Amino acid sequence: MRIIDISNDILSAEVYEGDPVPELISLASLKNGDRYNLNAVNMGLHNGTHMDAPLHFIDGADGIDKVKPDAFIGPCTVLEVSPGIITGSVVEEYFPRRAERILLKSGGRAFIHRSAADAMAYLGYKLVGTDGLDVEPPQSESYETHKALLGQNIAVLEGLDLSDVANGEYFLIAPPLKIESAEASPVRAMLITDYVFWSGKPEA
Repeated sequence: MRIIDISNDILSAEVYEGDPVPELISLASLKNGDRYNLNAVNMGLHNGTHMDAPLHFIDGADGIDKVKPDAFIGPCTVLEVSPGIITGSVVEEYFPRRAERILLKSGGRAFIHRSAADAMAYLGYKLVGTDGLDVEPPQSESYETHKALLGQNIAVLEGLDLSDVANGEYFLIAPPLKIESAEASPVRAMLITDYVFWSGKPEA
């Protein structure tokens, strides 16, 4: 069994325009004569590899602490796509129909159109991930893609590192932190290459 870390480091990852630059702050240090090392992190919840909750764009919707675990743990498909905007017709023609979770590999240059979000919901996807900073097409001001995905209970995973991952089937583990009423959370996302050991017999 091989485990691939597909997370970007929070402190060194590219920062979305307008988001705070993360900073590790020393509160106590052995080098300075303290009895232990103790740090704090000043960061936004969308720094590095992170997951969006419906509350990010939908007022009164569920926060990250309410996202069901089966969204971010389970079989997934990694699919390399061409740079550009993915439309609903592309999803209907080329995307796997029996996938539950899909991670899009494009070097951060592919984005999801609202029609593609609706097509993914029709296929029953629980999660969509990207190696870009955002699933939303550039210059989008209405955030229709996020609203369509999150409003149809599709978890959104952004800022992945898929550079060493080939197309194929994997087992995804990407739990967010349990932060009450937060709209997002950093995650430590990992793929298991051979998940046959995770498949159990259904309960009688």
